[in-house]
Amino acid sequence: MRTIRCYVDAPLAVNSELQLQDNSVNHLLRVLRLADGASVTLFNGDGYDYACRLSVRGKAQAVANVEIRTAVDNESPLRIALAQGIARGEKMDLILQKATELGVAEVWPLITDRTEVKLDAERLQKRMVHWRGVLCSACEQSGRARIPVLHAPRSLAELVDETGDFRLRLTLDPQGQARIASLRVEMDASVLFAIGPEGGLSAAEREQLTTAGFVGLILGPRILRTETAGLAALAALQGRFGDLA
Repeated sequence: MRTIRCYVDAPLAVNSELQLQDNSVNHLLRVLRLADGASVTLFNGDGYDYACRLSVRGKAQAVANVEIRTAVDNESPLRIALAQGIARGEKMDLILQKATELGVAEVWPLITDRTEVKLDAERLQKRMVHWRGVLCSACEQSGRARIPVLHAPRSLAELVDETGDFRLRLTLDPQGQARIASLRVEMDASVLFAIGPEGGLSAAEREQLTTAGFVGLILGPRILRTETAGLAALAALQGRFGDLA
């Protein structure tokens, strides 16, 4: 039987009731057509799933009666962060969705020399809300109970300054010397990937990262698009050192 999982931005506790917000009501009652008394699993990012029973009250209201709390242990042993040059349109959504499925712990949107997406304060706020929604939806689908941390967009210089705690910092570079097989990564290591947008990172930016201690990583003989590169690197790293068997 399919388990229906739904993210809620609210505290959850066993033997309590939660008045569901309009977006959750619309998804559960109108899209999935769940009826009064239906079972649903809620999560809020605290690492637990909460088995609930729906109580439908009228056409547009529903309450979740929280019955059981279960710890979810499916996070990667690696702390993997993806610093992604902001991509155009649906490409960024795809990257966030699939990176979440692959177990990424943090996302750092990057503003680089070749970033074509321009965001003023208002558009940035809307994008951040939208991107977090993509992460939450991907957690619903993939069974994760912790939402990847979404940082505000950074410049490359800010990224360098703020990520010194990562044990290994990599940048995908067609001219790089390191390969996945040559890396030495412990099971509990923290790893950061820096990926350029469409057009890649400029020569000056690659030099900036190299000077800051980033290791140039090459995945193979072919040039990968921005929406492919980070995901391929995540999968390769998880397959060799993480939890993808």
